[in-house]
Amino acid sequence: MFTALFLFFLWRPISLGTTTGLFTALKHAFRRPVTLQYPTEQPVLAPRFMAHPVLTWDFEVDEPYCTGCLICMKICPTDVITVSMKDNEKFASEDSKRRKIVDDFKLDVADCIMCGLCVDYCNFDAIVMSDHFDASVDNRSNLVHDLQTLLDEGKGQQEKGRWSPPATKKSQRRSAAQAKVSKPSSSEEAKESTSEENEIETD
Repeated sequence: MFTALFLFFLWRPISLGTTTGLFTALKHAFRRPVTLQYPTEQPVLAPRFMAHPVLTWDFEVDEPYCTGCLICMKICPTDVITVSMKDNEKFASEDSKRRKIVDDFKLDVADCIMCGLCVDYCNFDAIVMSDHFDASVDNRSNLVHDLQTLLDEGKGQQEKGRWSPPATKKSQRRSAAQAKVSKPSSSEEAKESTSEENEIETD
């Protein structure tokens, strides 16, 4: 009797677990696979997917949008950006409106947290977030991208249609937005004029 009970309680969890496992395996065997055979198959990225930042190119003037103003380097929370500027030769010949132009730009992708602050604070639309999710290398030092690499990657993003030059500068768009927020609406102005008239009548 004792032996029979022992075998029953010993066999019950094993058989239940085995049956559950087989049922789960059979259930997933007929489902559509979700695994991609990377790198043969490329994943479909979300439209707002953000990888490391890259630099944009002004095709009309044939020079970078970046003026080397250092704002991205100062705002970067992980200090992965190094920038230097120089005088723009095309400005002297009146071929460009940029008095300064970027001379050197380095980005350490290994330490970049892809926060997008450099894109938000850039006043010249010179930086955009890329979709390079597969930028892995076998040597960490190869993750330090120089100016030419970032510009080439930025041109690729522009060709994909992920970014196009806006009609106005970001600084102008910011000023217009701030003026719109600070300007009182017509209803508020009507209320203020009504309250002033009431005060005059009361006096």
